[in-house]
Amino acid sequence: MTEAWTQAVRSRPGLGRLLPLGGPRDGTWITEQAAVQVLGRTAAEVPGVRLESLRIGSTPLQPVSEPAVRPPAGALPPGPLTIEAAFTASLVRPLPETADELRTTLLGAAAERLGLDTVTADMRVTDVGEAPEAGATSGTAATDMRPTPEAEAARNSPPVTGTGPVRGLAGELAAVAAGVPGVARLTAVLGSRPVRVEDHDDPPGRHIEVHLAIGPGHQPLKVARAVREAVAEAAGTDTPGPATVAVLITETAA
Repeated sequence: MTEAWTQAVRSRPGLGRLLPLGGPRDGTWITEQAAVQVLGRTAAEVPGVRLESLRIGSTPLQPVSEPAVRPPAGALPPGPLTIEAAFTASLVRPLPETADELRTTLLGAAAERLGLDTVTADMRVTDVGEAPEAGATSGTAATDMRPTPEAEAARNSPPVTGTGPVRGLAGELAAVAAGVPGVARLTAVLGSRPVRVEDHDDPPGRHIEVHLAIGPGHQPLKVARAVREAVAEAAGTDTPGPATVAVLITETAA
């Protein structure tokens, strides 16, 4: 299952990288696409800027940490991140001033609205011209910020149900996760199940991975922490070892 998921992630670059949220003990990741959607909306509020592209990834030469729980396949390890933004700017004000405001805006939104550990933001002016309309983005940036077909389909995904012990437990844990305030819905990216349960014997325990969307007005990292706590408590009642939980956020309206 893990190998199949890894191949699926690699085959659908539209989701982008799986970025760590918070620190090593937070056990939470977010798709690059979901993070870009939030930061793109924020960047559109900066006057005189039309966003052309936006990427987020690990900061080169910075140390990374071992996560406290097993991450989703292909996820980046916890550590500092860098935002790379390319934009068209107007000449209404000096370019360094515009770039500084955009950098400050993106770094602030990444930390406060998402919970990303970002330490740098690289700005690149691709063109200059007349002042863009408020909220303007290029066709490329708009495509990057558009939910994938999987994310669109997930909005109408049925709840997890089943008859076997693992499938039934997954359904119960799905109900627990979906009931946490701030969770808009559980999601099924790449055709995967939104809640996956794996029991292991050496050492004994249970690992759960939850995929979800965050509702408006909620900070993703805070919601994910609450989900992990609730699911771990519910999942650990009938297993001889500890239950660990990883959360992957695939959409957010933050």
